[in-house]
Amino acid sequence: MNTIPSTKTIPAVPGLPYFGSLGAFQRDPLAYSLQVIEKYGDLARITIVGGESIFVSHPDAVQHILQTNSRNYNKQALDYQMLYPLVGQGLLTSDGETWLRQRRLMQPAFHRQRIAALGEMMVGETLAMLERWQPGVGRGQALAIDQEMMRLTLTIVGKALLSVDLGAEASQFGQAFKQANARFGFGNIFSILLPWLPTRANRQFKSALQVMDSLVTEIIAQRRAHPAAHDDLLSMLLQARDEQTGQGMSDRQLRDELMTILLAGHETTANALTWTFYLLSQHPQEAASLSEEVQRVLGDRPPAVDDLPRLPYTRMVFQEALRLYPPAWSIARRAIQDDELAGYPIPAGSVIHIILYALHRHPRLWEAPHEFRPLRFTEDEVERRHKFAYLPFSTGPRKCIGDYFAMTEGQLILATVAQRYRLALAQGQRVGTAPLITLNPRYGMRMLPERIVGAST
Repeated sequence: MNTIPSTKTIPAVPGLPYFGSLGAFQRDPLAYSLQVIEKYGDLARITIVGGESIFVSHPDAVQHILQTNSRNYNKQALDYQMLYPLVGQGLLTSDGETWLRQRRLMQPAFHRQRIAALGEMMVGETLAMLERWQPGVGRGQALAIDQEMMRLTLTIVGKALLSVDLGAEASQFGQAFKQANARFGFGNIFSILLPWLPTRANRQFKSALQVMDSLVTEIIAQRRAHPAAHDDLLSMLLQARDEQTGQGMSDRQLRDELMTILLAGHETTANALTWTFYLLSQHPQEAASLSEEVQRVLGDRPPAVDDLPRLPYTRMVFQEALRLYPPAWSIARRAIQDDELAGYPIPAGSVIHIILYALHRHPRLWEAPHEFRPLRFTEDEVERRHKFAYLPFSTGPRKCIGDYFAMTEGQLILATVAQRYRLALAQGQRVGTAPLITLNPRYGMRMLPERIVGAST
C-alpha cells in the first residue's frame, strides 16, 4: 500500500472562482470523490461555494482523525449544522460535554444482552411483512423494497427503543422523512445553504418536519402522561437528571434525541438492506450460497440471535453490501487546533471530509473494489486488511452507538427473507445512488419476490 507523500502542500483540485468544484460535485459526489483519489492522492483540497474542504482517504489519516487525536476534531461543520432543524442537538450532532453526557446515558439501551432479547421481535415483524407480501406473490406484483424496509425498520426501532407500536404511523413518518431527506441532495445546495429561501425544497422540508415533529411530540406527551414502567431508552431519557440542578430533560431535548434515534435507527439499516437485496439480485451465485446456508442451518424454523454465529455467509453478505453502499457515506470533522497528517499541516478550523464510499472502494486498499465479493470478510481477510479501511459505523469515541443493533437486525432480516424468497429486480427498474443524509437508491427499488422452492410459508 502506498503511503501519503511527505510534503507541506496538500494538492489542490482546480475549479471555478468561488464556486470551485460545485458543478462536478453536484453531478455525482461519489464518482467525483473517486476521481479525486485517483488524480490527486489520499489528501486533496477542494473548494465548494467559497468553502474549502480537505478530502481524506488514507486509513492512517482516518485513524488519526477519528481515534488517535479525535479530541482535536469536532462536528462543527456544515454537514451537521444543516441537520439542526431536523435532529437538533441530539447524539448525532452534539459535541463536548453535552454529547458525552447523552452518550453515557443512552449506552445501556444498546447493551448486547438487551439487543439479543429483541431478536424474536425483529424476526416476528419481518415475518409479518412477508405475510403481507403473500397475496402478490406469483402474480408478478413488484414491491417497493426500499419502502418495505423503511416501514419494517421503523416499526422495529419504535418497539425496541420506545415501546411504541407505530403501526400505520410508520408509513406516514417514513414518507415524511423521505420528503425531508430529498432537500439534502446536492441539487438543492442553495436551499441547504439558505434555508430561509422560499424554494420548493425548503417548503416541502418544513411541511415534512411538522409531520415528524407531531409524532415525536405525541410519543413524549403520552409517556409523560402515563409513566408506566418501561425498560427502554425513552424511560432512561425521562428519568435522567442534571447532576447540578436535578432537573430532567426538557421536551425539546427529548425531541432531539428521539428524532435522532428514529431517523438513524431505521433509515440507515433500511437502505443497507435495500442495497443488499439489489446486489443479491445481480449475483445469483452469491444469492444461492446465502439461501443454502440459511436452509442448512435453520431448516424451516425462523432465525434467532443464537443462530448468527452459525450464519457467517449471511453476515459477510451484509458486510459487503455495507462496504459498497455505506449508508453514512461521508464523515465530516473540523480541526480545533493546528495538527499534522503524515507531514501535511492541518490549520485550526480546517474542515475534513472522509468519504467512506471512496475509502471502501479505494483501489489500493481493495482488490477489484467495485465487485460484490462477500468472502472479503472471512476472518483471515479481515485480519490482513488495514483496520481503518472499512468503517460503515465510523470508529473511535464517536462510533455509531447502534452498530450492534444494526448488525443484529440486518442479519436477522436478511436470513428471514432469504429463507423464503429471492428478490429479482423489476423490469425497467433504474438503479442509481442518491447521496442525501444517507446513501439512498435514487429511483427507489422495485423488486419481484420469488418463493424459494420448498420454503415454508
